[in-house]
Amino acid sequence: MSAVLPLTPSFETALACLSGIRGPADQPVTGHHAGHRLASHFQPIFSLSHGRVVGHEALLRASDATGAGLPPPRFFEGHEFEELLWRDQLVRSMHMANYAKAAPQAQWLFLNLHPQVFLQSPQTTFDACSEAMPADLRLQPKQIVVEVLEDAVRDDANFDAAVATIRSQGGLIALDDFGAGHSNFDRVWRLRPEIVKLDRSLVERAALDLRARRVVIQMTSLLHECGALVLMEGVETEAEAFVALEADADLVQGYFFARPQAALVEPGHASDALNAIWSGFGERWREEDAGYRERIAPYFNAIGYASALLAGGRPLDEATQSFLALPGAELCYLLGQDGRQVGVNQWGRSPAAGNGTAFEPFRDTRGARWARRPYFRRAVAAVGKVQVTRPYRTLHGSHLCVTVSTAFRAPASQGGELQVICGDLTWS
Repeated sequence: MSAVLPLTPSFETALACLSGIRGPADQPVTGHHAGHRLASHFQPIFSLSHGRVVGHEALLRASDATGAGLPPPRFFEGHEFEELLWRDQLVRSMHMANYAKAAPQAQWLFLNLHPQVFLQSPQTTFDACSEAMPADLRLQPKQIVVEVLEDAVRDDANFDAAVATIRSQGGLIALDDFGAGHSNFDRVWRLRPEIVKLDRSLVERAALDLRARRVVIQMTSLLHECGALVLMEGVETEAEAFVALEADADLVQGYFFARPQAALVEPGHASDALNAIWSGFGERWREEDAGYRERIAPYFNAIGYASALLAGGRPLDEATQSFLALPGAELCYLLGQDGRQVGVNQWGRSPAAGNGTAFEPFRDTRGARWARRPYFRRAVAAVGKVQVTRPYRTLHGSHLCVTVSTAFRAPASQGGELQVICGDLTWS
C-alpha cells in the first residue's frame, strides 16, 4: 500500500524503536530513542452537524531518561535534518500504529509534520505503510490529514511539490493555526486545503467581543467559499462553543469537548458538552433575536412611516423627522430607482452624526451611486418591506452602523418611479 508521505530510513529500523507493534489490540505502541520514551495521545475532533467523532489529532507525549515530561518541540529542536527526519518519522509511525489498532476506517487521523520535513518530502523515499507493517495496522492514505502550519507556507517550488506529493497519494491537507500572526487568504487560495483550522486566539476573542465574533463568522463564510471545511480548535468554554455553532463551523476540537488521552474515543460517541450546547443553542439564538428585534423595531417603524409620507408627496426633511428623532439615528437619504442618491443627506442629532470631521471627503453624497449596496438591492427586490443590513463600517466616521431601508412608489405627480428611503443608525 502506498503511503501518504514517503520518507527514509527503512521501516524495519523504525520497528526496532517501537514496542507493542505486534502486541494485543489494547496494548499501546510506544517508542524509544536517544534516551527518550515516546507515547501517543489523541484528541477527538467532532462534527457539529453529525454530533459525533470524525477523527483524532495525534499528539506526542515524551519523557526523558529520568521520567520527566519533555515538551514536544524540545524533542525535535537542535538537530540536523537527517536526525530531525528520523525523529519525525518515528513519532508519526508510532501514532499511525496506535491509531490503526483501534480506529474505524471512517475516521481521520490528523498528523503534524515538522515544516522542514514537509518541505523535503518529495526528495525522500521512505514508505510509512510498507509491507514491513503488519497488514492490520496499515492505514489507508485517505484516512490521513496532514497538518501544515499556516506560517510555514512558503513561496517556493518545494512547497508546491510537497503538497502535490501528499495529494497524489490520497492524503488530505489541513492548514493549521489560521488567524494567528500574519494570516493571509492568499495561502488558502494557493494551498486549497480541504480543512482550515482556526487558531484558538480567534475563537477566544470572538467569545468576548461581538465585533470579533462577526469577523469570525464572515471569515468562516469566506473559507467555505474557498472550498474548505472549517475546524475551530482550542474550544475551552461554553461561550466559545456557541461561537462555533453561530459561525457555522464544520468541526470542533478542544478541552470543552474532550481532552487528549491515550485511548481513542468510541466511534459514534457524542460529547455530553456537544449535546448540551445544541440543546441551548436554539434558546440562546431566540433570546438574542428577540433582543435584536426589540432594539431595531422603532427604526423599522420610523423608516416605514417615512416611506408612506414620501409616497404621499411630503418632502424628505418632513418625512424623516420621526426617524431622526430616535436615539442613535444618524441620517436619512433617498435613492432613485437606479440607486443614485436624490438630494442631500438629512442629518439627525446623534453625536455620531456630527463627529465625522476626519471623513469630510465623504460627507457630500449628492448624486452618489449606492446600487451595489445590499440595503438598496434588497429593498427593490421586496417593495414595501423594510430591510436591515448587518453592521458595517460607515463612510461618515470610524464606527459601525446599520441601515434600514424600504422601497416605495413616488407620487404620480413626481413621476411615479420606484424610490428607496434609507436610514443609518449607530451600532455598538
